[in-house]
Amino acid sequence: MTTYLLVPGFWLGASAWDAVAADLRARGHEATAVELGHAPGDTAESHVSDVLAALAGAPGPVVLVGHSGAGPVCVAAAERARDRIGRLVLLDTGPLPDGVAQIDFTPPEAQAATRAMLAAHGALPMPPRAELDAAGSSTAGIPDPLFDEVRARSLAEPAGVVLTGVRRGETDETLPKTVVACSFTPDDIRPLIDAGAPGFAELGGPDWSFVSLPTGHWPMLSEPERLAELLAAGT
Repeated sequence: MTTYLLVPGFWLGASAWDAVAADLRARGHEATAVELGHAPGDTAESHVSDVLAALAGAPGPVVLVGHSGAGPVCVAAAERARDRIGRLVLLDTGPLPDGVAQIDFTPPEAQAATRAMLAAHGALPMPPRAELDAAGSSTAGIPDPLFDEVRARSLAEPAGVVLTGVRRGETDETLPKTVVACSFTPDDIRPLIDAGAPGFAELGGPDWSFVSLPTGHWPMLSEPERLAELLAAGT
């Protein structure tokens, strides 16, 4: 039996993992989804604390799975609780350098729009489907009724989560790390790795591997059975 800790990305609650978790449990594993905080004062660092608290209560070693915006959070948690982690899996995402915020990895015009939304509302609501697709967060493969349900239950991201980065720990090359590439391919990011681009350069290390799961950016919704199969196979 393997223990999986599943961490949702921006706007999603733990319920986004329901189908994947049920599939993993049916295969004889333990699977728990983390509910990240969405209070006004929450930050990227408080999300790391949420994951660390979940790790402390889980039988280890744990396969820690982070989707999208939770990727950098899970990298930091894995580095700071290395003794609890058996494998790190990043789902259509990657690590960020120490202290670098999510917003810093978006184009200037997107940053301006995000800051305007945060200034007006204090949080960042989940955009409509067309806006997500246009921004590169492909919703391919998600049935319309399911997407509408997910968006209706979505959680606005507090400003601190969007605007702040996490504190990295010490990298351990003995920890297996896998990127499951869904809305991009490993070949898409190879030039960025080779160029030493921040946030990508470390993916070229011997501890990192890549697996392709061609679908949209939200595979726990578009391909839950295939995702669970990959995770159960030791991805």
